[in-house]
Amino acid sequence: MTAIVVGVDTGGTFTDLVLLGPGGLLVHKVPSTPDDPSRSILRGLAELGAWRDGAWSQRDTELVHGTTVATNALLERKGARTALVTTAGFEDLLELARQTRPSLYDFMQQKPPPLAPPELCFGLEERVLADGSVERAPSAEAVRRVVEAARDAGAEAVAISLLFSFLHPAHEELVAEALAELDPPPFISVSNRVLPQYREYERTSTVTANAYVGPVMAGYLRRLEAALGAEGSRPGRVRVMQSSGGSVSLGAAAQEPVRTVLSGPAGGVVGALAVARLAGYPDIITLDMGGTSTDVSLCPGRLQETVAASLGGVPIGVPMLDVHTVGAGGGSIAHVDAGGALTVGPESAGADPGPACYGVGDAPTVTDANLVLGRIRAEDFLGGRMPLDRGAAGAALARLAEAMGADVDAAALGVVRVVNATMERAVRAISLERGFDPREFTLVAFGGAGPQHACELAEGLGITRVLAPTTPGALSAYGVAIADITKDYSQTVLLPQDEVTADRLRQGLAGLRARALAELRDEGVPGRRTRLQPLLDMRYVGQSYELTVDCPRLGARVAASAARAFHAAHAQRFGYADDNAPIEVVNLRLKAVGVSAVEQPGAAPPTVSPKGDPLVAEDTVVFAGGPRQTPFLRREALPADAVVPGPAVVLQMDATTVIPPGWTARVDGYGNLVISHVSR
Repeated sequence: MTAIVVGVDTGGTFTDLVLLGPGGLLVHKVPSTPDDPSRSILRGLAELGAWRDGAWSQRDTELVHGTTVATNALLERKGARTALVTTAGFEDLLELARQTRPSLYDFMQQKPPPLAPPELCFGLEERVLADGSVERAPSAEAVRRVVEAARDAGAEAVAISLLFSFLHPAHEELVAEALAELDPPPFISVSNRVLPQYREYERTSTVTANAYVGPVMAGYLRRLEAALGAEGSRPGRVRVMQSSGGSVSLGAAAQEPVRTVLSGPAGGVVGALAVARLAGYPDIITLDMGGTSTDVSLCPGRLQETVAASLGGVPIGVPMLDVHTVGAGGGSIAHVDAGGALTVGPESAGADPGPACYGVGDAPTVTDANLVLGRIRAEDFLGGRMPLDRGAAGAALARLAEAMGADVDAAALGVVRVVNATMERAVRAISLERGFDPREFTLVAFGGAGPQHACELAEGLGITRVLAPTTPGALSAYGVAIADITKDYSQTVLLPQDEVTADRLRQGLAGLRARALAELRDEGVPGRRTRLQPLLDMRYVGQSYELTVDCPRLGARVAASAARAFHAAHAQRFGYADDNAPIEVVNLRLKAVGVSAVEQPGAAPPTVSPKGDPLVAEDTVVFAGGPRQTPFLRREALPADAVVPGPAVVLQMDATTVIPPGWTARVDGYGNLVISHVSR
């Protein structure tokens, strides 16, 4: 095992750090520096004691980084000037898209502009047919023309996506080689390397997004590497979290940054499932409520992935954890809209100026509402390192209350109810709408604001158990630290069921397997920690989209076994299956895993001596049923098996947990707070 691993999650408001080593687990938070996240990372490492005088304090320290750099570049449209090279006649592919409307009856909706504008889309005179045969090979002159057009247009990045290149990649490689000879060369993103699959629009969208965020991400990683000096250049010393729930090297992340667009949220899901499994609750719904947004994911005993996600209106076809995000965070701004309705989010006060109680901004936010309701103790915020201004929060809520025609407490309760309703819809979207009953799951609450809202949210969904981990405000950083190293590969095959044989699948997977083993070796993964998981994308013939199932054992009955797995998955997702309908395998997938050597903290001893008196104070807290005298307790002072009846508020450096009336919390053997609804 590596002596020390530091997991870092650079969020919109705070940068969270978790240090795992022989001495146990340490947690730290520092304000984020959105203009250059590496500054907050170095500050946090120094304050944590892991970085001194330009070097690691311990020789064998590793850094695993969950980052929002690619995410923000895509959402804020602050990426590179990007050109697209595609087959002549298909230059308008990104503009035409799929002709679907995100909101069917909204006549005022605005379609987001393509990442590569029409004037930067260039057609190459070439054509590969659907069977992989070449109808027209590109001439050297044709390649030169598109390369010079991209150069003359000032493209900082170029995406290359030609028709059926996943069957015949040579034409794309000719263009890539010519672009690489430019001085200076642009960032080059090639579809047969990033996403060798059919569906030209989704493939082109993904490879264009990769090009769009590429220079931004590569520049940031170079700055981080430079800031870390020789320590950052050592192979394996610094890794980056991917959207799929595993990490890769700095170099791999710089080449395919599109795989990191859900980096931070993925770390939270990985950490939540690891903690919940240890606690004995493998079926969970995760609630990650931070300063800007809330991320939810459903894990039926395992991580669930999707290859049909969209971020900022841009389809992304690479594997990522199935996370649903809504604009509901502690910094979400509350206002009364033109129709007189109270609205919360998606606009956020962010880290700068932040909620009104931070002392800079004046907009009323969810954090201000919780402070006014007494659910946050102003002098204990961030462990007392960042006291909050209750007067400023009250003034902001008073202005909102005046606009609502209500008193301050009613306005603050309204803000909490509205933001809870937004999160409730998100949970229903990833549970009920996908064939799962949320009442059968444990809600794992984390993020700085998650445990404040979890019990009330759970009650609205009929969930009877909430788990607040030991370090809820830094669980994403914890998940980043313990994540495996993963690499994902895919190849379109389009095999009808009668052609699905063990030999055919083995042949198709052989190339993916060879590439995976080589790249894991380059990542420094020893053979004993290498795991390869083959997967199949399957559908009924005539369907537009697929479901991913585990590839069965490659024996004589592989087709029948795969069909059974697909029927079961289809019934779970859509409520029906047709055993007599013909099936086809669309894509072969391979997930290559380098199993993490990081040891997770085990159970606490049966009896733990409390660290002082847990009672900090008693104060009035306003709940839905009215104000109640409520004890405020120090979490680290609660012994194992301690029982905390609601109402109560549990304080710690990285989060605040609110236990409403009708709920009771118990400290389990791992230090988690397991909060149960009393009457259910």
